[in-house]
Amino acid sequence: MPAASRTLRVEAIILRHIDWGEADRILTLYTREEGKLRAIAKGVRKVTSRKAGHLEPFTRSALLLARGHDLWIVSQAEAQEVHTPISQDLTRFAYASYVVELLDRFTYEEGENRRLYQLLSETLQRIATLENPYLAVRYYDIRLLDLLGFRPELHSCVSCGAVIQPENQYFSAQLGGAVCPTCGLTVSPLAPVSMPTLKYLRHLQRSSWNEAQRANPTPEIRQEMETLLQNYFTYLLEHRLNTPRFLREVREEW
Repeated sequence: MPAASRTLRVEAIILRHIDWGEADRILTLYTREEGKLRAIAKGVRKVTSRKAGHLEPFTRSALLLARGHDLWIVSQAEAQEVHTPISQDLTRFAYASYVVELLDRFTYEEGENRRLYQLLSETLQRIATLENPYLAVRYYDIRLLDLLGFRPELHSCVSCGAVIQPENQYFSAQLGGAVCPTCGLTVSPLAPVSMPTLKYLRHLQRSSWNEAQRANPTPEIRQEMETLLQNYFTYLLEHRLNTPRFLREVREEW
């Protein structure tokens, strides 16, 4: 093996970590250069460790990785963006945990995806800085679906192909999009979706972030969008995410 392949310099966002042995941690990283990777940070739980503060979840860090037997080994770490407001605010922490879990569940160690890395990085910045991160997280949901190849069809009925009319519709997670009222009589399972909610989802789907953030859906529409997207994610992943429940509990407390 060439010497150059023994090390790897990456910019990475720490998705999560688990304790390993007496003082180590195994990290799940999403890197700009190589996509998702796992690495071990040796001795990072020791009080004297200089790397600990650079390897916390949600942190964007410049890393030097050395190839180990099974995992990459973190040789150097320097935080580029710590997102302190996330660690200091439980609601922001819950939102950040959600976006990280969603990316982690959908991705494998399959190589570079810079657009996905950029989406994650920008979303964590928005969660850390916006007064209410709700819309940034829904924008993330829609963009993530696009980048992963699961873009929902919101303009035509996925059953008959007819253009969606300005009236309440249905949504089929199994078919991946809106279902018109006529087909709704024969297709199942379905979830009702109001036309205002469908319009906001279309707005997020077609807009840049600068355009998308001007949206101001009511609390009822926000709840309907969130429920629809969570049901779609559950269908695609064949498993419920853990963080939405935590997020709901945090918001109810406040």
